[in-house]
Amino acid sequence: MLVLVRHGQTAANAEGRLQGRTDPPLTHVGRGQARALASMVCRGGSAPVRLLSSPLTRARETAAALGLSLSVEVDERWVELDYGELDGRRVAEVPSEAWDAWRADASWAPPGGESLAAVGERVRRACQALAREAAEADVVVVSHVSPIKAAAAWALGAGDGMAWRMHLDLASVCRIRTGPRGPVLVSFNELPAPAGPLPGPGG
Repeated sequence: MLVLVRHGQTAANAEGRLQGRTDPPLTHVGRGQARALASMVCRGGSAPVRLLSSPLTRARETAAALGLSLSVEVDERWVELDYGELDGRRVAEVPSEAWDAWRADASWAPPGGESLAAVGERVRRACQALAREAAEADVVVVSHVSPIKAAAAWALGAGDGMAWRMHLDLASVCRIRTGPRGPVLVSFNELPAPAGPLPGPGG
């Protein structure tokens, strides 16, 4: 199984900002979210055989918090979409013309940034490279919203524009079964069960 994990919260997430190649760490809430994912990743008692991560800090911190006895392999293909000049801007501040262009054409990219089509191309290569191994055992990848949506689109045989029809929460899990007849999307946007208030900074 290919187990795809979205990272926990950062300050930019909490403030409603686009966060592509900017590299903030997890917040206290984000670290708690990452720890809560540990039991989900090993669902059914199967131990993953590999742990890959985007190179960005928020993904690597989430990978480390999963508590797997595996070294974290950084794979650049799982990095977040580059928002270019829009990186760090509040979502509500992005001009409506940009949203319209983005939704109308998967090859459109923000100035200085990357298109959904480019993300889809690199993520498909990454998924195909892992497919044979994931057919035999669980392979965990910690990444970001756009690459994980692209992987789901790959499993569904859908175009890159499918990303606009998916909602993916922070600290969520998706699962793709791979095999000789191709990939199958088993689950999307799994979330940990509520565990009550997170402990304070000293907890």
